[in-house]
This record gives sequence, C-alpha cells and structure tokens, in this order.
Amino acid sequence: MGEEFKSGFVSMMGRTNVGKSSIMNSLVQEKVAAIANKPQTTRNAIRAIVNRDNLQIIFIDTPGIHKPKTKLGNIMVETAFGVVPDVDVVLFVIDATSKDIGKGDRIILDKIKESKKKTILIINKIDLVNREDVAKLIDVYKDEYNFEAVIPVSVEKNINLDAIIDEIAKHLKVGPAYYDVDEYTDQTLRQLVEEIIREKALRLLNDEVPHGIYVETEKMKERTTKTGEPIYDVEATIYCLRNSHKGIIIGKDGSMLKRIASYARTDLEKMLQMKINLKVWVKVKEDWLNNESLVKKFKLQ
Repeated sequence: MGEEFKSGFVSMMGRTNVGKSSIMNSLVQEKVAAIANKPQTTRNAIRAIVNRDNLQIIFIDTPGIHKPKTKLGNIMVETAFGVVPDVDVVLFVIDATSKDIGKGDRIILDKIKESKKKTILIINKIDLVNREDVAKLIDVYKDEYNFEAVIPVSVEKNINLDAIIDEIAKHLKVGPAYYDVDEYTDQTLRQLVEEIIREKALRLLNDEVPHGIYVETEKMKERTTKTGEPIYDVEATIYCLRNSHKGIIIGKDGSMLKRIASYARTDLEKMLQMKINLKVWVKVKEDWLNNESLVKKFKLQ
C-alpha cells in the first residue's frame, strides 16, 4: 500500500530583507515573488505551491515585519500576522548575521508564542558567518520557544533547502491536494506581470524611489502574428509618488524604463514560453501609499 498523501499551509514570517521570498522561490523553483536587496519587497500574502510525491505544501510568503508609517505599511503588517491562525506550520526566518533578538524578531516571536503554532526556525545567510556564530544564535533562540526544528540555510549557496521540505512534511496531516500538481502559485497572470516589473524596478532604481511605486497591468491579450507565431500584448503602468521620481524611472532618453521593460520581458517570455510585446508607461499618483481604495488591493485575500 502506498504512502498516504499529505498537504498543508505554511506561513513564512520574518523581518524585512531576511530572504523569505528567495527561500520560497528556491523551494518552488519558479519566480512567484519579487526579490530585491531592499526592505519591504513583498507587499501581499503570496501563495506558492510545492508538489512532491504524496505531498503538497502551500507556502504563504508575507510582507516583512517593520514599523509602519503609511496606510499601506499598516496593511502589510496586518497581512503578515493575519495568516498565522489559519496555517499548519510557521517558518520563522531570521538573519544569520544577527547577534541577538532584535525588536522586529521579538515582535514576531511574541506572536508565535501567542499562537502556539508549530514553528520551524530558519537561520538564513549562513554563508556570511562562521559556524560558531550560528551556534551562538541557536543558543539565543532555543530557550525562547519550543521550535520543532532549527535549520541553518543559505539560498545563495543552496545549503539545506531540501531539509526545510523534509521537516515540514513531518508536521503535516493526511489531506487533499488543494491545487493541481502543475500549479505553482495562486496569483493571476496579471499579478505575476506586476510582480516581475516591480522587481526589475526595485533592482535598478535608486533607493528613494522603489517603495513609492506600484504597477498595474492595463492589458493582456494573446494573438497570432502574420507568420502564425503566438504573442502576448502586455501593457502596464508604473505609478510613482512625484514627478522627480517619474524622471528617474524613465531615465535619460527613456534609458531606465527601457532597461526595466527589457529585463521584465525576458522573465515573462521565459515564464509564458512565448514572445511578449511589452509596453510600460510611468504616471504620478501622489500619496497613493495613504489612499484607502488603492491600498485595499494589498489586503490579505
């Protein structure tokens, strides 16, 4: 008789820039969340699906915990904590370069204690420190909570990532496959387009600009060229907070916007396995971070 099928939901929590999205993308082996070396990259609770033999894990990557200064910030933190009651396991991701439990980590730890959820502590970026530092950090955390396991990992060096899946599997119950085995995210194609364009902007733009932008997909239409080749026409708009930011995003003679669109097109063509005709515009929408109707789109669905 074969092994019984297990499934469940896993929340990834951590401070900004500890590498939650990178871990999730590596486990899924697809790009489902924007990755950039900047804080507050993830804005929504993004679901990614890992399928293995007799196993389906639905990861929920949440926004990094930070002190909110806008309505968007409040919604991001609310989203991060809002998923905890409904998951089977929590992955608490911390940075290996930490020397102690900082304020942000303490807030998350207190929420985990309150929830009493099964939690696996993930120490990321171990390639940046020595073993003694990792051992000291484990000692700091081990008396704080009864973690199911502590797993030191490095996404950069692909160290111990499979151990995360193996450990999660131990704590899931027999259950159904919630998604088709070919699916790796519950995001719509439009949302994936927005994530990819925003990621390229995050990677390429100056520090003061990226977190004041959001992207909306205006048009997505598949057609056939005169030679019978399938192609997607995609139109998207990058919204920013002020005219000075608009100038930076566009760049001299449109050079920056061309780079953002070119890099995004490469990823999209790889994802969709077809040619993409991508057009991207830039518009100003002042103080959108505090616009109630706009920031609602980032609420937990």
